[in-house]
Amino acid sequence: MIGKKGKILGLLLLLTGMLGILCACANGENGGSGTVYRIYYVNNDETKIISREYRSETTDETLLLEELLEELSVISARLEYETPLAKEFALVGHTLDNGLLTLDFDERYRELRGAREVLVRASIVRTVIQLKQVERVAFTVKGEQLVDQAGVAIGVMDGESFIENAGNEINAYEKVDLRLYFANASGDYLVEEERRNVVYNSNISLEKLVVEKLVEGPAGEGIYPTVNPGTKVLSVTVKDGICYVNLSGEFLNQPYNVTSDVTIYSITNSLVELSNVNKVQISVDGETDISYREKLSLNNVFERNLDMLEPTGTGY
Repeated sequence: MIGKKGKILGLLLLLTGMLGILCACANGENGGSGTVYRIYYVNNDETKIISREYRSETTDETLLLEELLEELSVISARLEYETPLAKEFALVGHTLDNGLLTLDFDERYRELRGAREVLVRASIVRTVIQLKQVERVAFTVKGEQLVDQAGVAIGVMDGESFIENAGNEINAYEKVDLRLYFANASGDYLVEEERRNVVYNSNISLEKLVVEKLVEGPAGEGIYPTVNPGTKVLSVTVKDGICYVNLSGEFLNQPYNVTSDVTIYSITNSLVELSNVNKVQISVDGETDISYREKLSLNNVFERNLDMLEPTGTGY
């Protein structure tokens, strides 16, 4: 027969075993042992980034970097999200120097556009920036610095380069130099206004940014607005070098003392400053069969008009 001490010892062993099983189960639910990281992906609607927990026991950060980059290329078995380092472009190399991680991609990376490119970039940066030795991240394409739609270098990024708004969408805020055209004092010529380091949300196109800034009006002195400030920018798209600008009906009401040419070429000349725009067509509520102030037909496609610039030496 088993003595009292034997029963107690058996009970203790049973309890110890049960505790071990419970601990193992708990670790299993959280993905096992190791340090927890987040791997970021683009959601299928391409409106935000999402993440999943990833545990790693790797302590060597050089190896861990390779591990996280590999995880960014793993496609979801249930297609729950889009993998940032998918097969549509390739990461061809990377270097880490004094906290700066440079990721070099092949030419196909340039095919990413708009919000999708921002989300892909955000998911990659947010994943690798978790490593202690990675303080900043730069993207290059075939060894050349990545640039935005206007040809402006995107520059070095960190975890704060991408901000989540109330809808959990990612906004990347970048800087761009703009050349805008507003009216002179008499309202019969255009005056150039150069704006440097304009901070903008790169989820919107540069073309739309230009039109929105024209609606807001000039920032400097001695130059005057050209577009009704109540105008809403309904859409701005570019195809085959033609920028299609769709404005609300308020555009037709001109509260300022400027000619119709000044308003039309304020928009046209400003947009043609962008490298991908050669011509501009303006519509109102989607309609082009309209004459702006009964003088200019919006059926026309407008080109840059340097004759509208105020002659040098005339002053404001």
